[in-house]
Amino acid sequence: MSGTTAVTVLLAAGLLVSPAAPAQAASAQQCRGQGVDPGARIRYQADVVIKAPLSRVFKLQTDVERWPEWQKPVLTAKRLDHGALREGSRFRWTTPAPATPTTPATTLKITSTVQQLKRDSCVLWTGPAIGAGLRIDRGVHLWTFTKVKGGVRVHTEETWTGEQVEADIPTATRALGAGLDAWLSDLKAAAE
Repeated sequence: MSGTTAVTVLLAAGLLVSPAAPAQAASAQQCRGQGVDPGARIRYQADVVIKAPLSRVFKLQTDVERWPEWQKPVLTAKRLDHGALREGSRFRWTTPAPATPTTPATTLKITSTVQQLKRDSCVLWTGPAIGAGLRIDRGVHLWTFTKVKGGVRVHTEETWTGEQVEADIPTATRALGAGLDAWLSDLKAAAE
């Protein structure tokens, strides 16, 4: 597992098509009327088509406690409530973050809260990511799932805010993008 993959997946997940520039335009994608932070300076979005049933893809993505089984960068994942994932559900997960020119290598602890969820359609969660020497104050992560010919189009986008990550927007955006791209690749491999 590469350091960039680990950082990007972990940061993308909690708090996250071609790589985006730091000034990537905001998307119109939403889940029940809510989307990523329109004012955030760190943002990335990506898509993949997965040749699998929509129900399988959605279940893989929303069964957060099983993420470590198919995402190498996710070290641990635990639900903080019971029952089906729903609006208000919380989960905590960890992932390694490699050193950058401004931050040390660390393991991030991400506590995510589901803001919106529509079965087989979309999920939106938010939360901070905190490690020794690294902090993302607020990540907003949106996933949408659309049936297409031959499978499911999965769209994801994420924004980050926080003084520390905003001090180096290009590095933070690259990390976020690499993580989201790796996450989509892992989801595709697991579902197909």
